[in-house]
Amino acid sequence: MISSESIGSFAYIIIGAGTAGCVLANRLSRPKGANVLLIEAGGKDDYVWVHIPVGYLYCIDNPRTDWRYRTDREPGLNGRHLIYPRGKVLGGCSSINGMIYMRGQRQDYDHWANVTGDDRWRWDKVLPIFLRSEDHHAGANAFHGAGGEWRVEKQRLRWDILDAFRDAAAQTGIATVDDFNRGDNEGCGYFEVNQKNGLRWNTAKAFLKNSSRQGSLTIMTGCHVEKLMLEKGEGGIRCNGVEFTGGAKRWRASAHNETLLAAGAIGSPQILQHSGVGPVELLQRHQITPVVPLEGVGANLQDHLQLRMVFKIKDAKTLNTMASTWWGKATIAAEYLFNRSGPMSMAPSQLGLFTRSDPSQSTANIQYHVQPLSLERFGEPLHAYPAFTASVCNLRPSSRGTVEITAADPYAAPKIALNYLATAEDRKVAADAIRITRRIAQAPALQRYSPQEIKPGPDLVTDHELEQAAGDIGTTIFHPVGTCKMGANEDPAAVVDSELRVRGIRGLRVVDASIMPTITSGNCNSPVIMIAEHASDLILAARA
Repeated sequence: MISSESIGSFAYIIIGAGTAGCVLANRLSRPKGANVLLIEAGGKDDYVWVHIPVGYLYCIDNPRTDWRYRTDREPGLNGRHLIYPRGKVLGGCSSINGMIYMRGQRQDYDHWANVTGDDRWRWDKVLPIFLRSEDHHAGANAFHGAGGEWRVEKQRLRWDILDAFRDAAAQTGIATVDDFNRGDNEGCGYFEVNQKNGLRWNTAKAFLKNSSRQGSLTIMTGCHVEKLMLEKGEGGIRCNGVEFTGGAKRWRASAHNETLLAAGAIGSPQILQHSGVGPVELLQRHQITPVVPLEGVGANLQDHLQLRMVFKIKDAKTLNTMASTWWGKATIAAEYLFNRSGPMSMAPSQLGLFTRSDPSQSTANIQYHVQPLSLERFGEPLHAYPAFTASVCNLRPSSRGTVEITAADPYAAPKIALNYLATAEDRKVAADAIRITRRIAQAPALQRYSPQEIKPGPDLVTDHELEQAAGDIGTTIFHPVGTCKMGANEDPAAVVDSELRVRGIRGLRVVDASIMPTITSGNCNSPVIMIAEHASDLILAARA
């Protein structure tokens, strides 16, 4: 039998030492006398492949660093299910992700302000928050910060085939740009990345290991939160702390200020549901007593579905050809060992492109991740022939999914149903995106490489054929958000208010990607840092 033991009282308890949790721990443990408990289910970020950029290949679907979730079989993906990585290690997803620094578009945040009724979420208000933690390689200017914890650098390699793709995009009317982070990311160029001197820069390095604190921070790894401690008193229901396991013991910890749920878009709704907060029917189905009925917990799940189009080419260097021999692999290793550059310093995608799937779109609504490599699916060997992959995703999907617990057991994996391509709108964007990719591949700048479409195949041309093809080649780009969305008081589906306080519960906030009402127009990691920064301001202001 597992014993139960109290480890005391803390000003703040943070559940999850991922992207948001590391930022919260840094900011909330700074005030003199503050004591903060940070609880992480995974281990320390001392695995070598966390820090070598190409190591994401060895971290994803690895129980040492990943929760190893699986989605439900997706009707929109023609019955396929997907691996669904989520970081289970200090730094969370920032320790296993693609390292791309991306904020999204002005309209994303202005929309958040509109649906919450809180102007503090507008682009002009959140931009200074982005800048505060940024350490941009080019220094400070109107759109970038310097001296912060979150390092942003240029990539340390280039490819002729990617330069040609960029030039081909320009020939089709998509301008070349050098910065995707000024509020309008339309255009094509190389991504900037969260690296430092050729190494991954995760939030554990940035905000835990390189911070100065006057207060006290306790970090407990290898600990699984089972549920929140919710108690009813004169002032209503309050979260007084958490119950969790670790080291063959069951622990209790109390929070006299606040408990902050930062377990991500999968973990946060799961913990709430196990604590009796969520849809009543779901809770009763698993013999969990409803404490606070909130139908929106686990709903509103959004993700960027990428369509991986593969083009076989001639007379070009790609990773397929470089890594096909022992000599090539040795050359790659030597370049990284001596220069911290080359393919081992690669982010999963190097070249980015944002454009509109049709002229009616108000802003860019599709994003490309272009790679000098190809494979059948993640985890399988590279193709034996030279090729590039142009992955394109719908930035503003209208399809919505759910995250639901599958048992009363807090260790059981949740049911993750994305409902990709469930709407006619999303299917049209997918078909249009495939056509735009073909137009770029046929532009003059790429013709010297004789691109030949391998996936999905040039014989598929009708709307129906392309929609079916999208189901065959579509896969996640690992951007789940929205499952504890913030909203206005009159929104019955909102889980948190605009200050991220959980409805009907005092002393509890959710601070992670799950609070996004709608997904940002691009990679989601750095927006989560901004969310945690903003939440820290709100929390500390409430105690002033």
